[in-house]
Amino acid sequence: MQHHDNPTVLDDHSSFTGTFRPGKLSIGFIAPASGYPDSPIPNLLDQSEIVQRLDQSDASALWLRDVPFYDPSFGDVGQALDPLVYAGWLAAFTQRIAIGTAGVVAPLREPIVTAKQIATADQLLGGRFLAGLASGDRATEYPAFDVDYASRADRFKEAFSLLRTLSSESFPAVNTRHFGKLQGDLDLIPKPAARRLPIIAIGRAGQTIEWLAENADAWIWHGDPLRMPDVVGHWRELTASRGFVPYGYGAMFDLSNNPDAPLQTGRILRGGRKALIDFFAKQRDAGINHVALNLKPTHRPALEVIDELQQYILPEFTTK
Repeated sequence: MQHHDNPTVLDDHSSFTGTFRPGKLSIGFIAPASGYPDSPIPNLLDQSEIVQRLDQSDASALWLRDVPFYDPSFGDVGQALDPLVYAGWLAAFTQRIAIGTAGVVAPLREPIVTAKQIATADQLLGGRFLAGLASGDRATEYPAFDVDYASRADRFKEAFSLLRTLSSESFPAVNTRHFGKLQGDLDLIPKPAARRLPIIAIGRAGQTIEWLAENADAWIWHGDPLRMPDVVGHWRELTASRGFVPYGYGAMFDLSNNPDAPLQTGRILRGGRKALIDFFAKQRDAGINHVALNLKPTHRPALEVIDELQQYILPEFTTK
């Protein structure tokens, strides 16, 4: 088991700097990193081969979603599997790629158990875990947990703070409003393997951008990719006093089998590789640090898409 101590920065966290670096754009994938355009539930039979191919590529991170229920009105269950259990399984199939959550629905999870699960996954991954936290955007799930949907922003703040404390302090004393009390006589083990656990805000999480800028180690949002450069300028202003605080986004993605196909943006980022190379270069120059691609809309085989991206695009967009 690796040992833990407490720096104030993440400069020596190889998976964080391998995903986020000033002036660079890296590309990651949202699990299951395969297409399932006509179903809310993916076929996971080829996951070991897909994640090993990603691990051998220049993709920087694989992001796991936290979707406890299938809600027919939403129509997507992500990779279906619990993200923290799945992260432990991925430790046996990967050696290089960062494994992140995008994100753990913090208001619905007991944060001490979540902190232990995250630290366990990080130990198994050798310090490659990126802890992305979200507030959850599916109001239908909250009654099932007997949690007031209106409390999610406050619960997110407390869970975020408690995860930070439990992962970095020994025998902490903490009082929380929504969860529990620690009196300084208990210490959570294990601690994360890395010297500091990166905690990333996924979406707005019910918070102001100012709060995110002050507290998160990075911010990954979603929406129309063409709008992202406008957001990142404001983000840089708000985080200037902290130094480099990365900004990225997630996007539905479909790589055309025609390399000359023009770029389409909006709900789905779609195009041929030539247009995408130009687009990602402009995004990098605008200050975007990471793009997480969701292959759900694609009809092409996942390995075929990953191989084409690796041959023509991924090596151009890394933190190296």
